[in-house]
Amino acid sequence: MTLLYKKIRRILPFLALLGILVTCGKKEKAVVADDVNFTSYVNPFIGTAPLTDPKTIGYTPPKDWRVWAGLVYPGSSLPNAMVQLSPITQYGTGAGYEYEDKEILGFAHTNKGHWNLCNIPVLPISKNASFPYKSSFDHGREKASPGYYQVFLNDYGVDVKLSSTLRCGIHEYAFKDNSDRKILFDLGRANNHVDDWTLKKTGENQVAGYQKMGNEKIYFYATISQEIKQIEKINEGKAKGYALVHLNDDENKVILRIGLSFVSEENAKENLKNEIGNKTITEVQNSANEVWDDLLSKIKVSGGSKREKELFYTSLYRAFLWPALRSDINGDFTDESGKVRNEAYKYYTIPSLWDTYRNKVVLLGLLSPKVTNDVINSLVDRGEIRGFVPTFFHGDHAASFITGSYLRGINDFDVDKAYKLLLNNAYKEGGTRPYIAEYIEKGYIADPDVENPHVETKAKAGVSKTLEYAYDDYALSLLAQEMNDTVHYNDLQIRSKNYKNVFDASTNFMRGKLKNGSWITPFNPQYPYYEYMYREANAWQVSFYVPHDMQGLVTLYGGKDAFEAKLDSMFTLPWNPEHIARNVSSFIGQYCQGNQPDHEAPFAYYFVDKPEKSQKVLDNILNNFYGIGENGLALPGMDDAGEMSSWYVFTAMGIYPLSPADPEYLVTVPVFNEVDITLFNNKHLKINTNAGKRGLKEIKVDNQPTKGYFVPHDLFIKGGHINILTE
Repeated sequence: MTLLYKKIRRILPFLALLGILVTCGKKEKAVVADDVNFTSYVNPFIGTAPLTDPKTIGYTPPKDWRVWAGLVYPGSSLPNAMVQLSPITQYGTGAGYEYEDKEILGFAHTNKGHWNLCNIPVLPISKNASFPYKSSFDHGREKASPGYYQVFLNDYGVDVKLSSTLRCGIHEYAFKDNSDRKILFDLGRANNHVDDWTLKKTGENQVAGYQKMGNEKIYFYATISQEIKQIEKINEGKAKGYALVHLNDDENKVILRIGLSFVSEENAKENLKNEIGNKTITEVQNSANEVWDDLLSKIKVSGGSKREKELFYTSLYRAFLWPALRSDINGDFTDESGKVRNEAYKYYTIPSLWDTYRNKVVLLGLLSPKVTNDVINSLVDRGEIRGFVPTFFHGDHAASFITGSYLRGINDFDVDKAYKLLLNNAYKEGGTRPYIAEYIEKGYIADPDVENPHVETKAKAGVSKTLEYAYDDYALSLLAQEMNDTVHYNDLQIRSKNYKNVFDASTNFMRGKLKNGSWITPFNPQYPYYEYMYREANAWQVSFYVPHDMQGLVTLYGGKDAFEAKLDSMFTLPWNPEHIARNVSSFIGQYCQGNQPDHEAPFAYYFVDKPEKSQKVLDNILNNFYGIGENGLALPGMDDAGEMSSWYVFTAMGIYPLSPADPEYLVTVPVFNEVDITLFNNKHLKINTNAGKRGLKEIKVDNQPTKGYFVPHDLFIKGGHINILTE
């Protein structure tokens, strides 16, 4: 880290305040290369369609098996909002919406794209409708933008329009027939199991209630523009129950305004009053559009095709839907222990850190530092209650997220408290890092000896855990250095080399070990596992994951030539179509773009001074793996709360946070001639390249040639110019 950068980072709080004061005044209108609204480039349907072509997938999926691709939703949301108002075509699916479906079951108010949420579903229905309530629809009468969704329900003759604020949604239903209309509150259903629900009439045109899933309750308060005749409750309190709200026969247009809260019905009502009140859907939609346009316009691109801009801004939009807000407008939130609290920060959900630590949370910090600070405060608060900073799914990547954010100048949180809790993660059994005692003792995590392991074999994923813990150790060592903790810094630096303990020089792969230290046999590096040796990957896909010590990895392989040859084999050895794993798809040789574990591998050629080979792979991915399939609406794999999208954003811009804990970025050749990034203090960082040529020749920063391939994060503080010369 440069001395200049350290000095700048110490005055960041002042600079951030200055930036806030500047932005509170008159804002300059962004200069748009194509003079259009940035939200017009966003296509929320990208990622909703399935992968169906075996040539694209890499194998022929079993009958009735949908490959885990995209798993995103069209609908209305603001950046990192509490409400995601989206159509549901199937419960129990990744995002509740699958493009190939023909029927809509309801419109839910929370979503993540990860088999959970999809809460408080409602559906307008006409007279003579009967159970099961659902309506056919067609894509020709369906529209979506970041803060808006519209569809026509064929069976019920209802034109539905939806928009939202941070904590509230607004529905407009235009009925062809205004007699005997009803609104279904399908509260017995969500993507999570519903333990309990209730709905009650609180006024002539108001209802309130909740859904309870496990320890979490989601409250709502809604007003309806028509008087309520009666509420017909079916199996109230049971998991398959619902309620029908019968409306008076009045105007054909019905407006439903609904507020959510994770605290109380009263707070849901207050959220609704303050965020929507009596606003029309057009007013709410226009406000949502302004919010999204303000965010998306922070990165302006010039050059490139219309399709490339569509993919870029759609990916940027997807990157800012999660984590989600959980604080009410009055500041109340329900903490990890179930206690209602009110703090100086906004409370957010846990980020999907196994995936998004690689790139998405870095992007979040670049464009939304205040949200990032609040997300970290929320993580630390959860850590105080649990005794450990939580992670998501696998690894301990809060270490990378918190350290990387701190080193980039995001420091409006109790770093001492965060550091102590992260040390608990790294040293104490029973918390965030399973098998940490074994890892400390042996320097690796062993897997059991399993006869004939198959894709779904459950074990410890010892190789993946060892590699990820080694990186997490490195990340935490950087924070230890900042905290002047020499003892832990030295120990964690040593532990960060534990990746070497699962490298088998006889095969040149990261390979599972037994407790006695012997290699697991038989060994097939092409076979994909779920939790045996590797997490959702095979040996090829994890064997280049050492982002903090790539030169050390090159040495392990026997030097640059041997490393390059191994990489060449990875991208050329054909995927065996007999090897089928639902979450591993879309291949270049053995490389899988459809899942996260090897997303760093395309950049690895840089470490043998062959950036042109990396660029060839990167261009292949950018050009042929996003917005694909029959309708051009499929992604190569699950978006995983924005990681897949963030990978595209960074790579298309020509900078990538290869080691996200480090405040630096690997430079590649961008898709666009110019990328203009508006920084938190209203300064600009511009990235330029000459059109058409894709081979990296030289990198200049502020007209000065650089050594190596990385640029420092201080460019995102002071502004500057990266000129990428190509040949």
